Amino acid sequence: MMQASVISLRTPLTADVCRELSAGDRILLSGSVLTARDAAHRRFVEALRRGEPLPVSLDNETIFYAAPTPAPPGRIIGSIGPTTSGRMDPYTPVLLEAGLRGMIGKGKRSPEIVEAVRKRQGIYFAATGGVAAVTSRCIRSVTLLAYEDLGPEAVLRLEIADLPLIVVNDARGGDLYEMVLRAARVDE
Repeated sequence: MMQASVISLRTPLTADVCRELSAGDRILLSGSVLTARDAAHRRFVEALRRGEPLPVSLDNETIFYAAPTPAPPGRIIGSIGPTTSGRMDPYTPVLLEAGLRGMIGKGKRSPEIVEAVRKRQGIYFAATGGVAAVTSRCIRSVTLLAYEDLGPEAVLRLEIADLPLIVVNDARGGDLYEMVLRAARVDE
């Protein structure tokens, strides 16, 4: 049986790196990523619409749609898993225009987001849901950056090592979910 290859990547991601990736690629991502969920996204977009600077630069950043649980004694972070990415869809085009390059979450994105990712030459990765305790082992450090009042949904910077991901939406408009659906229809 042929073993699928795994691509090791390091952030920050660039357009050149994103153009090399294809929907379905398996990735081990290392480097620095931000965490932000719905409330932080809403604040980012509201600040941009008011013409205010963001509390963190999004240039070539990757956001992990996650909110970790409190760290148990002796650990730097609690469980951390992806949340449903579609909840960020209303905010994502604005943040891509502000410099965001990559996103990590779970679930299908809208056609508008697939097109926005293609236009931005970005990338959307899926992380495995339901293994948040295991995912936390990929986190090497945690720094609070903004919106502390949001509690676990505050914006954090995570240093990660070999976070396992799958490319869902690539810089050419590829969509892993659509590819799987097409393959299933062919098999019928």
